[in-house]
Amino acid sequence: MTFERDAKTLELPWPFTGRDSELELLRRTLAAERHGVVVTGPAGHGKTRLVTEAVRGTGCAKVSGTPETRDIPFAAFAHLLPEAVSLHRAVQLLAGVRTLLVDDAHLLDDSSAALVHQLAVHGRTRLLVVATDGAPAPGAVSRLWTGDVLPRLALEPLPREETAQLIAAGAGGPVEPLTAHRLHHLCQGDLRLLRDLLAAVRERGELSLTSDELTWRGPVPVTAAVRERIGQALHRDCAEERDALDRLAFSEPLPLDLADLDLRALERLEADGLIHVDALSEVRLAHPLHGPVLRAGAGQLRARRMSRTPAECASALAAERADLTDRIERTDVHEPAGRVGDWLAAEGAAPNRAVPADYATVRARFARLRGELREALSWAREGLRGAPDDLACRTELALAAAQLCEVATLDEALAGHPAPRQATTWQRAAHGDIAGALESITEGKGEAYALYDAVRLGAPHLVADRLAQLPGEDAAPLARHADALVRQDGPALDRAAELLERRGLLLFAAEAHAQAVPLHRDPRAARTSRSRAMTLARRCQGARTPALSGLVLGELTARQRQIITLAAAGLSNRQIADRLTLSIRTVGNHLYSAYTRLGANDRGALPWLLDDAPAAQPA
Repeated sequence: MTFERDAKTLELPWPFTGRDSELELLRRTLAAERHGVVVTGPAGHGKTRLVTEAVRGTGCAKVSGTPETRDIPFAAFAHLLPEAVSLHRAVQLLAGVRTLLVDDAHLLDDSSAALVHQLAVHGRTRLLVVATDGAPAPGAVSRLWTGDVLPRLALEPLPREETAQLIAAGAGGPVEPLTAHRLHHLCQGDLRLLRDLLAAVRERGELSLTSDELTWRGPVPVTAAVRERIGQALHRDCAEERDALDRLAFSEPLPLDLADLDLRALERLEADGLIHVDALSEVRLAHPLHGPVLRAGAGQLRARRMSRTPAECASALAAERADLTDRIERTDVHEPAGRVGDWLAAEGAAPNRAVPADYATVRARFARLRGELREALSWAREGLRGAPDDLACRTELALAAAQLCEVATLDEALAGHPAPRQATTWQRAAHGDIAGALESITEGKGEAYALYDAVRLGAPHLVADRLAQLPGEDAAPLARHADALVRQDGPALDRAAELLERRGLLLFAAEAHAQAVPLHRDPRAARTSRSRAMTLARRCQGARTPALSGLVLGELTARQRQIITLAAAGLSNRQIADRLTLSIRTVGNHLYSAYTRLGANDRGALPWLLDDAPAAQPA
């Protein structure tokens, strides 16, 4: 959202997204009237936005350090203190401040840092202190957490799922998973870079609408902000180091061998964190934006001569495809190293040339088995761009759509094409014909994943023996799931789910935990299974399979369901209380009871749960 004024654009902040657990922790700390907390993390990771959201509406005082005032005593507190005060007097004058937010504490002048430390040790003021990792800080500030004066919340990068939500909020609509993944990877947790890159892509008209999702394909825009934050470290006085960086930049997406570069120059670059050397002695640039910045500084002729082309990546792409296929067959689908395929999909291919359909099919299947169903849709569509009639790509598109319950996409994918047996299974399941889906499974032969569909659809007895007889250990996680479900053994189902999760089969793990819920005799074990199922299912990009339909709200009272529906819509406890003419305490008690029954930890689970929930029982 922007306002136009005097030919200049004023950008408004993006809506606060993610960080639910961290936000709740900070609010509980303030409500409990503890001394406070220090929030640390790398630059651009959203520390200030988080603490600002935590104190919203509390009327707290705010101070901030700046580089320009580090030599001026009490500069950060100038608006709160008289012109000249002693440290002792400053503590006295601030005794009435109930809550104080200290931003950029690593930039405080020494007097302000000492004052913050004294308030933390002796004062009654609750402190929220923000400092950047890796930046030199006054000793009085760093001792807040190293001396155990205040607890420390070390902020991790925003997870990919929450980053995708933030991108959608900033872009003004749903964003295609490959685009969201690319932006998340490029920014490495720096939300300022994320905002800047997305704005640049939009301004250049490269954010297009495809299948109701915003999609970005093309080179990375090297903006002034990117140059400022990323490019400074790349300026090297040594010619050998500059040459090594340039060669690495233009070799992407392929690595270079150590033998091809000056070893001493590489040692210095590695010491400064600019390159990474892997176990195979292959060298890459450390940050995904280093390459675009370096390439942008080269002339067109040099760039044209040194840049990789899609044809040069063919053998590497084939190797990636073989590795992914092997992982699929071994039911071990952890995060792939698909650098070449990612590059081709994002910026390497010409507009009239798509990612090869055989590679796109494998990437789609790999993503689907991981539970990344929308990413699977994107890869299947990527393959269909160049080969619209490719049956394998259409099958993957259909399977992902079926497990998302996107029936229109499913039927469109199979229209006019022979449907393979597994696609028929899920097409029938998506239309509610579970008996027909199971019939198509029993008619076929024994491919592990196709047989396993019967377990996911709740009929393990049809295939358990055949899964157990498959050779090798590759199908063992699938067979253990089937056996536990045949025996109606809740704890064994949970153990099978944990094995599936370790193999990267997140959707299968979520389904196994969900199937365990009604089989537990111990209500606490059932709540734990439900919680694990929900946590995993939320990572599966909207999966709505029959096994997950048990994660519903039917066991809640009508009043509890009414309250959590409003909470899921974003209303605060006070707003819910006003609307339903209840006390805030009553609303809080109902929410707590609902969380306990559902195995949920916070409001983040509620919108997902409400999708398929049946009507509640009478209160």
